[in-house]
Amino acid sequence: MDAFFAAVEEKRRSELAGKPVIIGGLGDPLKRGVVSTANYNARTYGIHSGMPLRTAYKLCPQAVFLPVDYSAYSAASELFKGVLKETSLLMEDVGIDEAYLDITEVKESSERIAGKIKRGIFEKTGLTCSIGIAPNKLLAKIASDMEKPDGLTIILEHEITTFLRPLPIRKLYGVGPKMEGRLKKAGIETVGQITGIPLERLIYEFGNSYGRYLYCASRGIDETPLTTHWQPKSSSRETTFQEDVKNWQKIASTLALLTRGVVKDIRNQGYCAKTITLKIRFSDFKTYTRSLTLPAFTESEKEIREAAFSCLKRIDLNRKVRLIGVRASNLVRKNQ
Repeated sequence: MDAFFAAVEEKRRSELAGKPVIIGGLGDPLKRGVVSTANYNARTYGIHSGMPLRTAYKLCPQAVFLPVDYSAYSAASELFKGVLKETSLLMEDVGIDEAYLDITEVKESSERIAGKIKRGIFEKTGLTCSIGIAPNKLLAKIASDMEKPDGLTIILEHEITTFLRPLPIRKLYGVGPKMEGRLKKAGIETVGQITGIPLERLIYEFGNSYGRYLYCASRGIDETPLTTHWQPKSSSRETTFQEDVKNWQKIASTLALLTRGVVKDIRNQGYCAKTITLKIRFSDFKTYTRSLTLPAFTESEKEIREAAFSCLKRIDLNRKVRLIGVRASNLVRKNQ
């Protein structure tokens, strides 16, 4: 979906038309929080997801800042994914605003399939999407990002090499800012240049796993199957305080609230947990975790809360706390 959170807000607030819109945190750029989504107007100012709201405000003080409204975005997500499932039941849900479809058995042209999806999503939500169609997930992901917004990019088998070679390395899925810097330092600017490096050298420079990934991805090779059913590995919640906190009651009440949310999440998904992990980040940004594995799997809020507080006792709260979080992992389905 195109700038999904911002697009949902623009659809339900006509006064936002033509304005830079930034979604994140509590919607107050003078408080702590990061950008979840910026519309395309705001992106022309250099604003992107993950940027601190205060930085975004400095870049574009005239922007409209709004709080995250997950309930509204989840409702729109269900609608557009309903359209996708009408096209193919072989769908991998990879987030609130994107998914993969296997359309191998759909007896229509790629262009026609994409057209139906775009029309269906617009009719149900009033929103636009960008579609990539290719022989595998890696290439489809790259293609979906090529012509945003409201784009369509189709890569045929015989076009893979021609398509990939001139792309800047950052376009290769899995290459972030740090890896981009390392590659550029080695004189590598395009995907095609990676194909000129022997596998052994890539493994030596970047490790076995990532070296092999770069070797295959730069050639458009990806055998990752669609995962239509998955089991969560964990469920977590965390919060960053607007001001660093040293008050024990504030820390304790926040931990209890986060624990209640985690318990609600695993119950709704039909799971029990056995391992509870506490995360604390202090004002100096040093971060600590403590874990406790329980004797048996549980969905009891009391047991999970007690485990979280047991972990908290193992951390010396001698500084102000910036962030606190709790995670339930080692999950199994109820009555398994």
